[in-house]
Amino acid sequence: MLSKRLAPALFVLILSGLMSCMVSAVATLVNLGLPPDYLPHWLRAWAVAWPVAFVVGYGMRAPVQRLVERLTG
Repeated sequence: MLSKRLAPALFVLILSGLMSCMVSAVATLVNLGLPPDYLPHWLRAWAVAWPVAFVVGYGMRAPVQRLVERLTG
């Protein structure tokens, strides 16, 4: 079991992985269609997108949370 203090980073890791997976799959499909080598192109795009999504998601987590609180409070 992981420590509770890792929960925010784990949340961002999982969410950024899922979101970057879907977005990179769609963007690759839109740009290339569905060629026989689609999978390696998509996996390469995802490998680049996931770390970027994690860093941005983790870095923007607090400011976005504050914005949501202002908009809903």
